[in-house]
Amino acid sequence: MAIFIVRHSTTYQYEREVRLGRHQLMARPRDSFDQRLIDFSLDVTPKPSEVRWLHDVFGNCVAHIEFDRASDYLRFDCEIKVDHTPENAPDFRIEDYAKDHPFTYHDEEAPDLAPYVQRWFSDPEDHVGRWLDTFLTRGTKRPTGQLLMTLNEAISDGFAYDRRTAPGTQIPSTTLELRKGTCRDFAVLMIEAARSLGFAARFITGYIYVPDRDGPTWLGGGATHAWCQIYVPGSGWVEFDPTNGIVGNRDLIRVAVARIPSQAIPLFGTYWGSREDELGMNVEVNVKTASALL
Repeated sequence: MAIFIVRHSTTYQYEREVRLGRHQLMARPRDSFDQRLIDFSLDVTPKPSEVRWLHDVFGNCVAHIEFDRASDYLRFDCEIKVDHTPENAPDFRIEDYAKDHPFTYHDEEAPDLAPYVQRWFSDPEDHVGRWLDTFLTRGTKRPTGQLLMTLNEAISDGFAYDRRTAPGTQIPSTTLELRKGTCRDFAVLMIEAARSLGFAARFITGYIYVPDRDGPTWLGGGATHAWCQIYVPGSGWVEFDPTNGIVGNRDLIRVAVARIPSQAIPLFGTYWGSREDELGMNVEVNVKTASALL
């Protein structure tokens, strides 16, 4: 068990004062048996006219933030404190019918899982399938847990991390061609590969604790993190982080789950002005243990 403290700051700068529109924020972590939210605070500058919280279609906590003024500066500061119980090793307690792949989800679960099995990106040339053929023999019986761990490791070991500040996600064929990408690109590649094999998979956005950055000083830089979950009968939604080769929730702090990445954007919004008015956005994320701050 560990107490993680997250500081997440996002700052927008504008050339002149612009009229601020609605912004949507996903930063409040999901409560669960392995992750308990102790405290969450949000400070917005300039002061908003309204902050309204709601649950989206996936049960994520979303803040709708409204403004009634113009400004050349906009800043969101979140501080989060969570009680996190790590899963140090994957516990694949798999139902007998699903211990070997391929298998078919039971009838009572299949309708609810169907949207997460359906491929999102068009792949007429089967780039994902041809990549899977380089290390898997499709259609051959194989232990389910072993297959998923092999897939996770294939991305972790076979691709280079390349931080990209531009919004959006690469399509899997581009990631396969470049052999590099961001955490969200790798999560999408694993999701699409898992779905092509008949698994239900979903996208996760949140934070990752990096021990090397722990200490009493808050460091600049950092960003949100992305990974995925795959539904395994008997184990439920199991987390896989192909960027770091993590299986299970170790060092991962879940904020939002979604079927596709565009449904789990941490922060976005509008303003009235020209494109040239926007000077840029700066994001700083730090994750520390409570003991490091003593």
